[in-house]
Amino acid sequence: SAQKLVGDGIVLSRDPDVLDTWFSSALWPFATLGWPEKFSPSLCDGEVAARSDDGGAGSEISPSTMPSARSPSPSSFDKLRIDGEDLLSRHYPGDVLVSGFDILFFWNARMAMQGLHFMEAPPFKTMYLHGLVRAADGSKMSKSKGNAVDPLILMDKYGTDALRFFMAAMESQGRDIKMDESRVEGYRNFATKLWNAARFCQANGIGASTSVAAPAAELAVNRWIIGEVVETLAKLNKAFAEYRFDGMADCIYHFAWGTFCDWYLELIKPSFLDGEKQDMDPESKLVAGWVFDQILVMLHPFMPFITEELWAAMGDRGGNLIIHAKWPEPGAPANPILFSVGNEAVDAKAYFDWIIKTIVAVRSARNEVGISPGQRLTASLTDATPPFWDLLPEAQSMFERVGRIEITPFDGAVDTSGLRIAVPGATLIVSLEGTIDLKAERTRLTAGITAISKERDSVAARLNNPAFMEKAKPEAVEKARADHAEKAAEVGRLQAALMRLG
Repeated sequence: SAQKLVGDGIVLSRDPDVLDTWFSSALWPFATLGWPEKFSPSLCDGEVAARSDDGGAGSEISPSTMPSARSPSPSSFDKLRIDGEDLLSRHYPGDVLVSGFDILFFWNARMAMQGLHFMEAPPFKTMYLHGLVRAADGSKMSKSKGNAVDPLILMDKYGTDALRFFMAAMESQGRDIKMDESRVEGYRNFATKLWNAARFCQANGIGASTSVAAPAAELAVNRWIIGEVVETLAKLNKAFAEYRFDGMADCIYHFAWGTFCDWYLELIKPSFLDGEKQDMDPESKLVAGWVFDQILVMLHPFMPFITEELWAAMGDRGGNLIIHAKWPEPGAPANPILFSVGNEAVDAKAYFDWIIKTIVAVRSARNEVGISPGQRLTASLTDATPPFWDLLPEAQSMFERVGRIEITPFDGAVDTSGLRIAVPGATLIVSLEGTIDLKAERTRLTAGITAISKERDSVAARLNNPAFMEKAKPEAVEKARADHAEKAAEVGRLQAALMRLG
């Protein structure tokens, strides 16, 4: 018998004060707030509800209805009060539960059922289920497999902010997160970009903003960046309302790194005359400081440590931390009107989109044919269509300073066999005389096309082989497809570069 297995005279019995793990965890939303002492059904429906042991009316809920729930002592419950208000009334029900999908029925559903039964209201209004963090190959992390990743090691190596941002950027509803250390490293580089932007601002007299609203701006570049802040904030708020944390991270990342650091700061960077650096105009200092503050506040939920550090470093905040800062409210219309060309209005966003896309096209062409990024070029403008190219005189200084290219109207005297660059609304012809060895460059591009085409065709043959497709692991097939797409894209890029040279 069971008694003999444990010794004569010993009788086993169930402990009456032990709950199943998930069952007791289901009480967490209200038991941690002082329940059942201060249970007040009026917080749910405005009426004092009563319930007997069998679920009918007759007796108020008390510890006897839940004998396994331990009641806090009066002294301990006194600690669960704020300004005379009990925490149960203050905090139940909650708003959003964030949880992994794998415990939906183990825990989340049990909390909902226990809340409905004992509190007569669900413990949360919205449940957000996120994916799981898996190993780089998509398998579940396990100590026995040896593929578990220690987040503390990643934090020491790349910083806590970088790891936090990686988790937010990779979190997409219905998708697990594959642990990719290279992406964490990339977000560490993003943090470095922010440090460098702060140093640039400090070196040019740009400090903390004193206004939540956008400053008044007359310069085209400043009116443009204010409109970009308004647009970014709208996207950020929309993604947050939809629980798209990956969308929020993507939005603020591209605005901070691309729009602000790579373009705006370059466009307002002081010029050099006769070898001496010119001072930045006061309006741009004011607007740049305001925009950087907006970036820090919008980025703070993702990267709290670096944003707090930079918030204090940019100027006197009166002792206030960034967590106390007001969420951005620019109060400025997006895309303010900048120019009127004929009967057509041109706004700041469209104007600077044109400038940026033109410079990007020039930089891409430089890279394809092996021209140094710092080498200044001269281009003739052909096939130009209004309204933007009518604004070339106003934009010329930005093309020269940021794009390293001087654009002049085509007069028929330029060698039309030069490098042709398709830009928005026009074509640029860049004379390569004395810039590169055209014959050598054509030879290099032709050889590259031949070599990469062979690699592309080899991968294609493997993908068209039924034996490979049947026996290979899914990840091997996926890698082969990715390699084929990469090789095909590279061949297309080299062929386009060769065509540019004529």
